[in-house]
Amino acid sequence: MKESSLEANGVPELVCVPGLGLDDRSWRRVLGPAGGVVVRLPGMGERGRVGTLPELTDQLAAALGPGPVVLAGHSQSCQVVVAVAERDPRVVGLLLLGPTTDPRLRRVRVLAGRWLRTAVHEQWWQAPLIVRQWLHTGPPAMTRLWRNTSPDRVDERLRRVTVPVLVVRGTRDALCGHDWAAHLSACAPRGRLVELPGAAHMLPITRPDAVAGLALDLGRSVG
Repeated sequence: MKESSLEANGVPELVCVPGLGLDDRSWRRVLGPAGGVVVRLPGMGERGRVGTLPELTDQLAAALGPGPVVLAGHSQSCQVVVAVAERDPRVVGLLLLGPTTDPRLRRVRVLAGRWLRTAVHEQWWQAPLIVRQWLHTGPPAMTRLWRNTSPDRVDERLRRVTVPVLVVRGTRDALCGHDWAAHLSACAPRGRLVELPGAAHMLPITRPDAVAGLALDLGRSVG
């Protein structure tokens, strides 16, 4: 992993992992001001075989440089970045955007209802960009990622993560409700919750400046 100008100035490298079915394009407008890199994994920008959560954790860990790094996850990828942070000393901070998976959402009917409640608050212009990413990753990989990661208790893992953890959600995000986000931030020994008014679930796409600012602040606080 190439050293960024921020890392050269003592700020940890920002490493971003796309959410379910998404790829580099979902983080493009964040990386402009914040710098950093995107690591794609199966089901998260890659079509390849989606392994178990331990296998995905190994893949992400293998993609990291010597460190230190701030790991940023969005939605489903939050479960992978938390699993890496739990064990890897190179990780000095975590940025979790709309983290899943609330155990109450594992039933398909409940998940579908929450998704619809969230989708109506997303910005219409983002739909073609998201659909292109989903088609690139492919429904089979997306389905396998959901099945392999959603049962994991990310809240229990966060109790063992000692680095600063910033949980961020939009106030109109029903996939990551206020109570779930507050619970996750409380589980992390050094957790904090930030809510973005009026935003929904696709924060890297719809609120890139806010996300970049939070990432930079987190990086500087641990650098």
